[in-house]
This record gives sequence, structure tokens and C-alpha cells, in this order.
Amino acid sequence: MVRTERLFQLLLALRTLPAPVTAETLSRATGVSVRSVYRDIETLRAGGAEIGGEAGFGYTLTDDGSLRPRTFSRIEIEALTLGLAQVRQMGDPGLAAAADAVLAKVAATLPSAGQQHLLHAVSRVHQFGDEDRRASVAAADMDLLRQACWREEALAIGYADRHGAATQRTIWPLAIVYVDRMLVVLARCCLRDDFRMFRVERITSVTHTGMTFRPRRAALLRTYLARLNAGAQVERPLTEQ
Repeated sequence: MVRTERLFQLLLALRTLPAPVTAETLSRATGVSVRSVYRDIETLRAGGAEIGGEAGFGYTLTDDGSLRPRTFSRIEIEALTLGLAQVRQMGDPGLAAAADAVLAKVAATLPSAGQQHLLHAVSRVHQFGDEDRRASVAAADMDLLRQACWREEALAIGYADRHGAATQRTIWPLAIVYVDRMLVVLARCCLRDDFRMFRVERITSVTHTGMTFRPRRAALLRTYLARLNAGAQVERPLTEQ
């Protein structure tokens, strides 16, 4: 891990963990030694971050000199809170963690009044049955699926259809879509040589193939979305996948 990334993770841990945070806790959170934490704390202080505390007691981030205060209206804060809450409900563990991190970073850049508005936002998200859905989605490696989309890398997946029949597919993942309380991968299926939708909770295994379809993802996704928008039925309706 490069030092810049390590310092960034240390700041994030100081923002999000209950203060005061011991060096041992920061060490576990950032994956570096306690000695490195002590050195990095001093580096952050030298860079303008106001960090109270000391070794043996714990540390508190009073002010992060690397982030200037942001000005958001109260309705904009409500929109941020609601949007990030929706992301946390999507059943994707990686995105849920990222949403928490984004909220912490936004809070760190707000003046005290804005932080209070963020803490006491009136807009909420609640969806019944989320725990069951999250449990089923967790079987698939969402990070691997997402990174394959970013890298335009083909994946080999095990997939169970709506009747429970198991198949093996090689796919070109194009996008991950949340719709009707489901996570769905839009992909080019090499077995069918056509576009297909794969419900994430029915993906039983995901492995790298080492094959790339770069730079075709953007064009393929545009074509697929155009077909969907035109009402084309791909394999079968989405809710029946």
C-alpha cells in the first residue's frame, strides 16, 4: 500500500471510529503496525490535521486540514442522506461500506450546523425483507463482479436458472443493476452469443478467466440498453430470471 493511500485510510478511520481511538485499533483498521500509526499521526499533524490525544490514551480528529468545509443547503443534505441510505439497502456489501465512508467524508467537510442536519435528517429508507435478500446476495462475490465490469474482463460463472438447473457460463459483464429489489448483472453471454440478465442471488460461483473484451463494454452496454428501452424481451422477463 502506498503511503498516500495509507494516510487516507488513517484519516477515514479517525473520522468514523468512536473517539478516542487507540493506536492498536487504528493499526487493525488500516492494516499497518502500531509504530507506523504513530509515524503517520505525526505526518498528518504536520500536514495541518488537528489530532488530539497521545500514545497510550487514544486519538481524536478535531479538524482535518486537508478538507475544506463544504456548504450544502438543508434539502441537499437530505438528498445526500437519502441517496446513500438507498445504496446501503441494495444488498451489495461493498457499496454499503462505501456509502458509509462517503457519508463520513461528507460529514467531515461540513460546518457544525451541517453536521447536525446530517445527523438528524428526516428522510429515511426502509424496505421490508432486506435481511433475507442481503443474505442471498452475499453468496456472490460482488466486488469481483464490479471489478470485472470496470476492467472489461470476462468471467466464468455458475448459474442456477429459475427451475434450479445448474449451468456454467462465460459472460462479459456490462453493468450491475438494482431493480425491483433484485441485483441483476447485464452481460453478453458467450454460451448464447447474445445479451442476458443474470440475477445475482442465482450466481453460485464467480472466477476470473484472464480474457478481456476491452474496449467493447461501453458500446455493448449502449446497444443492450437500447434494446431494453425498445421493449425487447431478452431470454425471458427480468422478474422471471
